[in-house]
Amino acid sequence: MASASSSGGGAGTPASSSADAGFARDMAVHHQQAVEMSYIVRDRTSDEEIRRLAYDIAQTQANQRGMLLGWLDLWDLPKVPEGAPMEWMGMGDAPPGADGALMPGMATNKELARLGRLKGKDAEILYLRLMTRHHRGGVHMASGCVRRCGVSAERRLAKGMVESQESEIVLMERLLRARGAGG
Repeated sequence: MASASSSGGGAGTPASSSADAGFARDMAVHHQQAVEMSYIVRDRTSDEEIRRLAYDIAQTQANQRGMLLGWLDLWDLPKVPEGAPMEWMGMGDAPPGADGALMPGMATNKELARLGRLKGKDAEILYLRLMTRHHRGGVHMASGCVRRCGVSAERRLAKGMVESQESEIVLMERLLRARGAGG
């Protein structure tokens, strides 16, 4: 069950240090990068299947990000973590990510810049590889919320994230194989 916060919205409001608040903050950041990568590739390819996948990922994750940030507003909690990313999962002592990759699965600044320079099949392959890794990190985090979060609506959202991202990983692996790039 969610613990009450002395500075938040009262009884039933998750504490700032709770798994609920940590997941909302961290997944909002994680999702923002997926949205960014999806719009980059959508503009770098003419392949309709990749463009549709990128658009779907961007729209889904932007909507979920809005929900997560909305909960933080509702709970009157800060949107910026007080501690290290993933601290709510017991991973606060993990070494900081390289070159802007704040959490597991996130792309580095160098990888994002490369994606922005590529076109066509090369952009598609890099996007699919980056997004597959990104989704694996997201599944790990969402699974953590399913186990640790106290707010039932947030657990349901996290469970849905796990299911949809695992399905998209299978699709992206198929798309990689179709491009001769393997998974």
